[in-house]
Amino acid sequence: MVVTSRRHTLAGELLVLQLAIVVIVLVAVAAVSLAQSKATFDRVEGRRVAALAEEMAGNPLLRAQLVLPAPSEMLAPLLQTTMTRSNVTSVTVADERGEIVAATNPTLVGTQLPVDGPSVAQARGWSGELPVDGVRELVAQVPVLGEHRDHVGEHLGTVMIGRASPSAWQRLSGASSYLLAYLGIASVLGVAGSWLLARRIKRQTFGLEPREIAGLAEHREAMLFGIAEGVIALDPRLRLTLVNEVGRRLLDLPQDSVGMSLADLGIEGRLYDVLAGTGGEHTDGHGTGGRDEVVVRRGRVLVMNRMDVTKDGRRLGSVTTLRDRTELAQLERELGSFRSSTELLRAQAHEFSNQLHTISGLIQIGEHDEVVRYVRALRKHRESLDLTLTSRVRDRAVAALLMAKSALAAERRVQLRISERTALDKLEPTDSADVATVLGNLVDNALDAAAAGEHDDDAWVEVELRQDASSVEIAVRDSGPGVAPELAQEVFSHGFTTKAAQGGDRGIGLALTRLVCKRRGGEVSVANTETGAVFTARMSVGRLAGRETEEVR
Repeated sequence: MVVTSRRHTLAGELLVLQLAIVVIVLVAVAAVSLAQSKATFDRVEGRRVAALAEEMAGNPLLRAQLVLPAPSEMLAPLLQTTMTRSNVTSVTVADERGEIVAATNPTLVGTQLPVDGPSVAQARGWSGELPVDGVRELVAQVPVLGEHRDHVGEHLGTVMIGRASPSAWQRLSGASSYLLAYLGIASVLGVAGSWLLARRIKRQTFGLEPREIAGLAEHREAMLFGIAEGVIALDPRLRLTLVNEVGRRLLDLPQDSVGMSLADLGIEGRLYDVLAGTGGEHTDGHGTGGRDEVVVRRGRVLVMNRMDVTKDGRRLGSVTTLRDRTELAQLERELGSFRSSTELLRAQAHEFSNQLHTISGLIQIGEHDEVVRYVRALRKHRESLDLTLTSRVRDRAVAALLMAKSALAAERRVQLRISERTALDKLEPTDSADVATVLGNLVDNALDAAAAGEHDDDAWVEVELRQDASSVEIAVRDSGPGVAPELAQEVFSHGFTTKAAQGGDRGIGLALTRLVCKRRGGEVSVANTETGAVFTARMSVGRLAGRETEEVR
């Protein structure tokens, strides 16, 4: 048989806690009350017994009997009357030597008067607590001075009047009536308060008990810090309410960033727009939600997805997930040359197929001279393109890329032109790969823009490469519709291509282009012209590029 212990509810725990607090407070109040009661007793009764002692010390009968032998019999009625009338515990008289000669307790006669210090022997009064016959009493001791002409001012003896101090239990018993009343009132208020407080807390915590809330917190921590993606939660005032370690690392946030606003963290620009859900072409009136957004953040290409969180029509904030695609972008750059070769072969195969179909048709209709002229024109065009590329672009990888893009452009009925001002020498392999990445992305965007233009028959893209001792500048012009003015200043920091701005899902091209340029100490920009748009990228090459890359890292 398994016995399970019954767990306490939140209301029960609060009630026990309230009652414990009430008991502790009552104990503290009782201790304070006892201390105050004792202080009051000492002050009031001390004054009273002192006044009685002074009154008795001035009694003529007492003064006259102290100088006579055996005064006990004559003083006993006076002492007893004083004790009864004044409601004191003891009245004692001693001679000048401190020996008790009369007392309300006859057993004390002949013993020494209890004193505290030499003040009484020196004919000075004293008051305080002393043990008298085994009982702790508050006493006042006053000297008896002679007034007869034979004993004027002479110390004849001492009068001591005492009042037994009540014990702690006696003082507590006297206050027990109101203490019990306080305890009852406090208990009722504690029960009512704990019930109301528990009800309010359970309403705010959706009826969950503390152990269930703790379990949810533990599961949340395990889940958030166990996933490979970054997670950031914001409240409606754009303050961080949660961020896991991956998210903090991807955005370079401080350890104590929770509770800080985006403005306090220095987040602005595109990253601010995505996290806050403001602006952009992909909003639905309430900010971004449900689709990926590309953001470049300090050398990282981040893919972010933001979702608004609402409950019962009330907006609670937003949750954004982050994925680092920098490595994928680098892999795309490394595979660029292979992709270009594939595109070249595919485009050339398509072009050669069309040309062979044309030659076959001319032969079938018997136009042999036209076949010869057609073949010569094709050879002349190819030689012209090869001569242009090899004479102006001496880097084989970049030249091969342009050859592939030329065939691709022809397939899409776009003319790819090489500017007469183009001049590019052979580059180092790493420089050539970065130049090819930037050039390929810019040409791809230009081809898409030109092909989407209003005049497809006259569509063209012009490439210009310029090189000096330490840098390479790439300018790509197109006959497309240009870039919207509201995107011209933000398109690269947003990580969008013109295709993404029109609603596509792509957007890594220009983000990667800007990332490569930044790492090489350069920049990329876009401007509109009368005929379309021009994208200009500049980057350092050679040893200077290596040093700038290290500085960026």
